[in-house]
Amino acid sequence: MNVNSSDTLLTVPTGPLQIADLPSTNNVYFSLVIPTYKERDNIEHVVRILSQTLDEVIPEDYELIVVDDDSPDLTWQVAHLLTQEYPQLRVMRRQQERGLSSAVIRGWQVARGSVLGVIDGDLQHPPEVLTQLLAQIAQGADLAVASRHVDGGGVSSWSAVRRFLSRGAQVLGLIILPGVLGRVSDPMSGYFMVRRNSIVGATLNPVGYKILLEVIGRGNVDSISEVGYVFCERQEGESKVTWKQYVEYIHHLIRLRLSTGGMGRFNQGAGFPIGRFLRFGLVGLSGVFVDMAVLYLLSDPSTLAWPLTRSKILAGEIAIFNNFLWNDAWTFADVSMRQRQWHQRLKRFLKFNVICLAGLMLNVLVLNLVFNFLLPNRYIANLIAIAVATVWNFWVNLKLSWRVTDVK
Repeated sequence: MNVNSSDTLLTVPTGPLQIADLPSTNNVYFSLVIPTYKERDNIEHVVRILSQTLDEVIPEDYELIVVDDDSPDLTWQVAHLLTQEYPQLRVMRRQQERGLSSAVIRGWQVARGSVLGVIDGDLQHPPEVLTQLLAQIAQGADLAVASRHVDGGGVSSWSAVRRFLSRGAQVLGLIILPGVLGRVSDPMSGYFMVRRNSIVGATLNPVGYKILLEVIGRGNVDSISEVGYVFCERQEGESKVTWKQYVEYIHHLIRLRLSTGGMGRFNQGAGFPIGRFLRFGLVGLSGVFVDMAVLYLLSDPSTLAWPLTRSKILAGEIAIFNNFLWNDAWTFADVSMRQRQWHQRLKRFLKFNVICLAGLMLNVLVLNLVFNFLLPNRYIANLIAIAVATVWNFWVNLKLSWRVTDVK
C-alpha cells in the first residue's frame, strides 16, 4: 500500500474494497477513521478531543485518519493543516469516489493498526466511549459496537418520524437478514471498532452508509460486545440523513442477503435468549386463557351475548394487554425497570400492540400456506402458524419494544 509521508495527503487506494494484513513496519495498535464531508466547522474540535482521549489510554500507539470526499468547504485542507500540530493525524482527499461506507474502507486500507475503528466527524458520537470500546477489544471481543439500545444508551432528541423510520429499518433488517441484524442491538450504528484479522481478505461491498452490516455479514466475527452511548444532536453543520439513505439501506440488506447466501449465525454472546423466550411463551399461554375467558363472557348466549366479531376483538385486545403487563413485569423486567415513566410504558405497549397485530397477520398467512401447500391438516397447520408467530412476536419485541432508547 502506498502511503506518503506525514506532511502530504494520503494516496487514495484503488481496486477492490479489501483489507490487507498489517504492514511489516511502522505499525500502531489502533487506527480510527473519521469520514467527513463539509465538516470544516467541526474537524479541529473533533481531532483535538479524540487526541486527548486516546493519549490517556494508548499514547503514541494510535492514528487518526480523516477521509474527506472533496468537501466544497475544504474540510480536507483544514484537517491537513492540523497534521503539523497532531503528528498522529493523517488525511486523505477522495476526488473520484463518494460515500461514507467506502470512505471508511479506503481509510482502513491505508491504516497501520491491528484494531480498526470508525467515528463520525460531526460530534454526534461521544469520544469518551472510545475507551470503553477499546476495553472490550482488550477483553477479547472481535467487534465492539457503540449502541443506542443497551444500558447507558439512547437518543437525545429525535423526532417521532425519525424514530419511526429507525424502527422500521430495523424490522426490515430482522426480516431480510436476521442472522446479521440479530447479533447486535443497534445494527445501524456507525461507531465501532473491529480486529483487523476479522475482516482481512473479505471483499466488502457496501451500499449507502451502514458499514457495520458488511463487517458482521462478510467478516469472520465471533465475539461481539456492545457499549451504551447517547446519540447527540449536531452542534455545527447540517444533518446528512435523507430518504435516499433509507432506500440504499434496504438495497444493501437485499444484496447482502443474496450474496452471502445464508441467514447468518447466532453464536457466543449473540445467541438466542432461550430463558427469556420461555418466559415469553408462558405469558403467551396465559393470554390464551384470558382470551378464551373474555370471549365466553362477552359472546356466550348465557352471558352478554354480544356479536362474535366484536367480542373477539375486545377479547384479543384484553389478552394483549394481559401479555404486555406480564412481559413488562417479568420477561423484560431488566429493561422496563430502567424505563419506568408512564409515557415510556405507553410507548412499549403501543409497539407491542402493533407487533402482535403483525404477528396475527403472519399467523394467518402461514396457516394458509401450510394447510394449502404442505399439510392438509388444519390443526397441525395452526400449531405451526402459532409457533412461527410466537417467534416473530418475541424476536421483534426483544429488538424494538423492550430496549433502552429514551434519555434526557
